[in-house]
Amino acid sequence: SFIHFDAHTDTWEDPDPTRIDHGTMMYHAINQGVAAPERSVQIGIRTHNDPLGVSIFDADCVHEREPEWVAEQARQVVGDHPVYLTFDIDALDPAFAPGTGTPVIGGLSTYQAHKILRNLAGINLVGMDVVEVSPPFDHGNITAIAGAELAQDLVALWAYRHCEEARQ
Repeated sequence: SFIHFDAHTDTWEDPDPTRIDHGTMMYHAINQGVAAPERSVQIGIRTHNDPLGVSIFDADCVHEREPEWVAEQARQVVGDHPVYLTFDIDALDPAFAPGTGTPVIGGLSTYQAHKILRNLAGINLVGMDVVEVSPPFDHGNITAIAGAELAQDLVALWAYRHCEEARQ
């Protein structure tokens, strides 16, 4: 399973399995059987390709609902399956993260992202990353600060699950 925060679905079709780039990795993960689309979620999407069976909570949905609701829906989809959580910084609106190569307006606020992540506590997180922070485009380190805070949230998610397991 995966939880993928991004402005883009990253499901561009590329039949060459050796060519993986920033727009094809979810396509390959699903088509190579690495990720089960029915147990995977994308959050913050603003451009659409074929979702390949993945549950999508686009940016409009996030803006219309409470972050807690979005997190609960994601939790229901992934269940207790092992989850890789990837946060592409362009899931955030460029007002909060201008330092990325593919900004798209209408994205999540740092508050929304933070609240969604915090409400995912307890998921079976097995790996995580924050990607596509681009310092040359980052004025005043706004994006770097947002990325660092989100990475801290991801580490806290991992620690929460493992501390809970250790107590049992």
